[in-house]
Amino acid sequence: MSDGSSWIEIVLLAMLAAFIGLRLVSVLGKRTGHERPVGDSFRPGAPEVTAAPAPRGTLPASRGDVAIPAGTDSTLGPALQAVADADGDFHPARFVEGASAAYRLILEAFWAADVRALDGLTADDVQDNFATAIADRDGVRLDNRLLGIDSAAITDAEMVGQMAEVTVRFNARVSIAGAATTTVDVWTFSRHVGSRDPNWLLIATDDDTPGDGDLTA
Repeated sequence: MSDGSSWIEIVLLAMLAAFIGLRLVSVLGKRTGHERPVGDSFRPGAPEVTAAPAPRGTLPASRGDVAIPAGTDSTLGPALQAVADADGDFHPARFVEGASAAYRLILEAFWAADVRALDGLTADDVQDNFATAIADRDGVRLDNRLLGIDSAAITDAEMVGQMAEVTVRFNARVSIAGAATTTVDVWTFSRHVGSRDPNWLLIATDDDTPGDGDLTA
């Protein structure tokens, strides 16, 4: 009887191990929707560029005329060209798409009182401003939702030394405590073109909605 019970225990343990293994595979193999998109330079923790820096004194080669996305003031052409020449990965249309995604992520983090979610998305002083605004409301989560971005367009761009700064104007629809409203935000993103970190960080916010103040005021 003892030999028989031992064999039964071995079989049961083997079946249990197989079941656990199948469960792990089913969970680890799922896409949860939280995977980081490849090449998204506005997401925290984006992989660093491994290319070696250019020799000191080397001027960046021109990429040719940069494509200006629809809705962008054509007078910005020279400024966008300067940024594109300094940052070989800069493409205005893709930048606006990435900035729009960052806009949503940052707003959702601010409304959810999740300061840590702002890491890698905002400059330190901007994150401090968000943290202060969250603390001023005692960390209360806001019942706000971004319903959609009606338009997003680059309104300014410049090189400040090795820092590229690009400003985007967002016209969006937001639900605030269940009531839909429109907002106009003007956000500036910056990146050191000589850095191996591809992330653009939010360095300034301004609320251009008539009658409203700055987002973090």
